[in-house]
Amino acid sequence: MSDEILSSIYTFSKKFADPNTNLSFEEKNNNISAVVRNGNVNISLNIVGTDTEKYTDISRLLKKNVEQIPGVLSVNVLLTSENNKDQNTNRFKIDSKNIIAIASGKGGVGKSTFAVNLAVALKTIGKEVGLLDADIYGPSIPRMMGISGRPQGNENKKLIPLESYGIKCMSIGFLVNVDTPTIWRGPMVMKALEQMFNGVEWGSLDYLIIDLPPGTGDAQLSLAQNSKISGSIIVSTPQDVALIDARKGINMFKRVDVDVLGLVENMSYFICENCNEKHYIFSKDGGKNEADKFQIPFLGSIPINKQLRIQSDNGKPSCIDDPESEISNIYLSIAKNLTASLEN
Repeated sequence: MSDEILSSIYTFSKKFADPNTNLSFEEKNNNISAVVRNGNVNISLNIVGTDTEKYTDISRLLKKNVEQIPGVLSVNVLLTSENNKDQNTNRFKIDSKNIIAIASGKGGVGKSTFAVNLAVALKTIGKEVGLLDADIYGPSIPRMMGISGRPQGNENKKLIPLESYGIKCMSIGFLVNVDTPTIWRGPMVMKALEQMFNGVEWGSLDYLIIDLPPGTGDAQLSLAQNSKISGSIIVSTPQDVALIDARKGINMFKRVDVDVLGLVENMSYFICENCNEKHYIFSKDGGKNEADKFQIPFLGSIPINKQLRIQSDNGKPSCIDDPESEISNIYLSIAKNLTASLEN
């Protein structure tokens, strides 16, 4: 349904030409981006030049017509400006050399497990690392990092992040009861994310790893547009159903000019304890083929592993619990390759 709505939006928007560049507001035009989630539409138009009145007219007509598309519940059209780009990217501020967003088009593909183990792998190779759990509705970082408690404030009225395995961690899971659902609308989510960025004493970091919520909604869009993200990593399983949603994540980051640092294929295969052979339960090489298609790096394949599941439940990441294991070596290899590409 979302794809149909998105197609209808661009069918209408391409009838308009940018007042300054005279280019059609079609899907390939980087000065327009549209995101649809559960019937809620967010459209961003980038203003070229200083004459905003003509853009305002286009914005009004876009909103009026998109509201008529079947299945659309709400429409928000935002006008942005290149002149304000630096100001926007400083809304979420943190002293980190690199900010990496870990994303997935859908839930259940092991995104949080990857974020935790990548963070620990980066720490293992000597980096100063922070881990931000931006999955407001389903925070799992506290459990996977084996950490609980409530952050305390300092003299600057900022929260001091909790630490586990030498990694600074912040999650909404530290602030609400583990069994309490987070029933918040978009503005409250954005406020919470901003607080976890600007209201936390992160100190100086080499890497901040952000575990994003699944999908391509408000949280992903706001962080991409309002913070200096170094790049994103897409996590997917190999089957077509998951890769369809992974493509949406890749395209979203491309539209907001965030580099896609690579794709990770999770749950790639299972090694049977009896026959010791690889079984490709969710298809084979789907993630690698997708990375090749989009011309982005393929960062690696991670198998289904019972021990990794146990480690996640017990709050002991692989590089901590069993640093010599195959899984640990995979994460260390990804961490080393990532630092080599970003720091050289």
